[in-house]
Amino acid sequence: METPVPSRSESPEFTRLTGTVDLFEKCNHFHKADELKAAGVFPYFMAIESASGPEVVVAGRKLIMVGSNNYLGLTQHPHVVELAIKAVERYGSGCTGSRFLNGTLDIHEVLEARLRTFMKKQAVIVMSTGFQTNQAVISTVVGKNDVIVSDRGNHASIVDGCRLALGRTVRYRHNDMGHLDEVLSAVREQSPKAGILIVTDGVFSMEGDVADLPAIVALKKRYGARLMVDEAHGVGVFGVHGRGVCEHFGVEADIDLIMGTFSKSFASLGGFIAGDSWVIEYIRLLARAFTFSASMTPASVAAAIGALDVVEAEPERRARLWKNASRMKQDFGRLGLNTLKSNSAIVPIVVGDDFKVFQFWRRTFDAGLFTNPVITPAVPPGEGMIRTSYMATHTDEVLDRVLEILEAGAREFGLI
Repeated sequence: METPVPSRSESPEFTRLTGTVDLFEKCNHFHKADELKAAGVFPYFMAIESASGPEVVVAGRKLIMVGSNNYLGLTQHPHVVELAIKAVERYGSGCTGSRFLNGTLDIHEVLEARLRTFMKKQAVIVMSTGFQTNQAVISTVVGKNDVIVSDRGNHASIVDGCRLALGRTVRYRHNDMGHLDEVLSAVREQSPKAGILIVTDGVFSMEGDVADLPAIVALKKRYGARLMVDEAHGVGVFGVHGRGVCEHFGVEADIDLIMGTFSKSFASLGGFIAGDSWVIEYIRLLARAFTFSASMTPASVAAAIGALDVVEAEPERRARLWKNASRMKQDFGRLGLNTLKSNSAIVPIVVGDDFKVFQFWRRTFDAGLFTNPVITPAVPPGEGMIRTSYMATHTDEVLDRVLEILEAGAREFGLI
């Protein structure tokens, strides 16, 4: 549990000797983590000593895991594990190069072909991480005369992709369709000929709410924009077939680019982008984050293929996941806890200021629960939360215990 406080260099001595400002001076004045460690409530970089399932082991203690994105519980599925092991035995541990040169394996192409069919799009590229995928796509398709219109609640990878793009970025209030309309109208008035990319999470990773895709599609058409949806937390979870929020709302054909990850429902590591073949080919050849990065490892590719097999063959896992998530949201609501507008497998509990969040986290951790404390800037000031997320493999008995621990903590901290 305890993390050592790092030693600090003497910046004034550096300045005296070199006559320059010390680049690392800002590091010397960063004390937030030290303060949390001293208070015994530093919650990050927990070393897990077991497989990532409904229960995990931390520092020799067994904890109930409700802080994972392993929504379908596939990280230990025999079929997924078997394919990963066989891939390592056949291809080795890594590809030692980028997809552009020596890093493309036949199984990369198998996964891409499977995803084309699954996502009902003309073409797909897989990349090494979801973060990289958003950076690669946005920074490549948005040129200097283009405009990005981005939800304020979007994931950090989208934010960084916007920063890397040569075009201008305008943000609209989180899931506020009226404000999105105003922003698009202003952009069109200022730049009548500009290319516009609207980008939004499908499921917002902290709050657990879902983008109003039907309304966004209507605005996209009105203003002649293109639309990219990040389905990281939607693929495998939403939709009759598990294709995500786009399928859930029946607007798949109107979404120009659909991004997804393998690090959540697909129990692996990596990301993908799906869209029209001519757009995907442009990204494949010109995206620097893709061209100059090593390709997905064989085990990751094979595990993603195995997870896709299970997603297609076992829809009952999604049904069980929704049963669990709906039950917990209802129970939290019955207790009077604030879960915002969550309607996904992510169910937050709003606690308040940042330090109170850390105290609440420590209380529940000591009681046997692994959760995610979320503070500013991931959420607005004063709206810090405990992020809980659920799996298809959580049993009713385990969820009873989760509720018992969280209710006791909530009463102790005055949330009930």
